[in-house]
Amino acid sequence: MSNYIFRSFGSGSSGNSYYLGTSEQGILIDAGISTRTIRSSLRQMGLDFAQIMGILITHDHADHIRAVGTLGERFHIPIYATRLIHEGIDRNYGVTEKLRGSKRFYEKGEPFQLGDFKVNTFTIAHDSTDCVAYVIDFDDRRFMIATDVGAPDETLCSFIETVDYLVIEANHDEELLLNGPYPSYLKSRIMSGRGHMSNQTCGAILAEHYNKRLKHVFLCHLSQENNEPDIAYNTIKKCYADIGVDVEKDFELTVLDRTTPSAIFPLN
Repeated sequence: MSNYIFRSFGSGSSGNSYYLGTSEQGILIDAGISTRTIRSSLRQMGLDFAQIMGILITHDHADHIRAVGTLGERFHIPIYATRLIHEGIDRNYGVTEKLRGSKRFYEKGEPFQLGDFKVNTFTIAHDSTDCVAYVIDFDDRRFMIATDVGAPDETLCSFIETVDYLVIEANHDEELLLNGPYPSYLKSRIMSGRGHMSNQTCGAILAEHYNKRLKHVFLCHLSQENNEPDIAYNTIKKCYADIGVDVEKDFELTVLDRTTPSAIFPLN
């Protein structure tokens, strides 16, 4: 059994990118921060782009794809996405270097192999061209990442019941959003079924679909204006406490920082 690790390089509207793999090789999920920052974070781990087998893209918003052109074309890292997401990347003005030879396509719901990883995908409701969550199996472990969750559905919840490690959006506190500085149209967009998931909704579905194999939950994509790490943590902690689960004893709960690389987390 290999020693797998997870690290967030950035999580939020300023840019998202995550590493999953071993100390020898792995994959990235999204590349919405600068190439330089991604490379620096990898080098701190003893890795470089040559050890990245591919990049899985969740959707075509700039904070998830900003560096894909450079990473795909200059560093020859395969970029995996649905056909619709690739079309959205092509249209995105923030991707100055367009993808050509590095494009890789998959169909949602059809698992594919990437190194030691078996990658499953399913649709997430979000106001992008297309949006997916990833469920990744390796050894006897299951890892899931679901960012930008407009409205949790039965498929998302059923997978939550099967995972060991979960990265999931806790974007905003509803009260902070409603009383905050955003214009009404933006508040409506965030709270819509194709916007972002609140702390309260996140906590409710996590508690309702808790499974005893769960080892670590990572809260991602926190809003700078409409959330606070302590509020997100305590909201989710209380939802679990209401069903008799202690996040400090039964598993780990971590809030990922928006702009600072996280610690390196072992996935034992």
